[in-house]
Amino acid sequence: STVSRVLNDASASCASKELKDKIWENARKTGYIPNETARNLRFPSKERPQTYTVTIVLARISSFEEEPFFYELFRNLEEELLQHRITISQVIYADKTFKQKVSDSNGIIIIGKCSEELFSMIKQKNQNIVGIWRNTMHFNVDEVICDGQKAAEMAMDYLISIGHKKIAYIGDCSNESRYTGYNNSLIYHELPLVYGRVKQTNQTKDEAKIAFSQLISDKKKGLTDFSAILCANDISAIGVLEVLAGEKKSVRDSISVISIDNIEEAQNIKPFLTTVNIPRKEMAHMAVDLLLDRINNKHSEHIRIEFPCRIIRRGSCHEI
Repeated sequence: STVSRVLNDASASCASKELKDKIWENARKTGYIPNETARNLRFPSKERPQTYTVTIVLARISSFEEEPFFYELFRNLEEELLQHRITISQVIYADKTFKQKVSDSNGIIIIGKCSEELFSMIKQKNQNIVGIWRNTMHFNVDEVICDGQKAAEMAMDYLISIGHKKIAYIGDCSNESRYTGYNNSLIYHELPLVYGRVKQTNQTKDEAKIAFSQLISDKKKGLTDFSAILCANDISAIGVLEVLAGEKKSVRDSISVISIDNIEEAQNIKPFLTTVNIPRKEMAHMAVDLLLDRINNKHSEHIRIEFPCRIIRRGSCHEI
């Protein structure tokens, strides 16, 4: 019954992360698809849907532990593919290289920001491609996006609306849409960009902890000041909240924290994390629909589908 609940996504809390990983790993290894007898009751023999295989390329990360958002997006994809009786033939971690032997499949789904070089190599393997990423890559490919710049601007606008004027930033600052959104919002609201409030990281929890500890130290020394902080992703914000938990109550109560993604762990830390929701489940659903459409030659033009984001208000932000 637990396996059934996990595979059918009955509840986000139906099993531990470790058990979910084990169930999905075995589902992939065995090429599991939903019960064929039950499917036959629904579909007469002449109307049974054709089965396909896909390759998943993780373009930005080398492991799921680095970025829980991509882990959860991958899980959403697995669930959606399962419902369509599609088997994942291969999962490739292709951070900067694409040297693995790619197995034959009907299509490829790329998760995460992809370089032109990597995309060119992927396209040589298969023309049926869908990309899932935060911002358009301007490739000739079907893509499902949720704009990271707009998400950051939404987070900033929310902080400013509840009274914050001095806002720090932790995250990637090089060619990163979320940092662009941070800057654009400051300009729009006629607030200064103070570089002492900006910390460049690779958007991991450990680097966020180091960066935020430095910000706190500078604040105590009077070298900088801030009442709120925008983290580029939830896992960074969780690191910030863990550091903040060790500070005095007066410090904890004086700093608001907001981020982007809305991963499951955002509700498992205290205070609960205020964040901008990226609709992973809906993006996964649309990506699979687009890929099936492409495989079956039902569209020839390249399609871009953009999902809106929204603020999830929780306890880590407060008015001043």
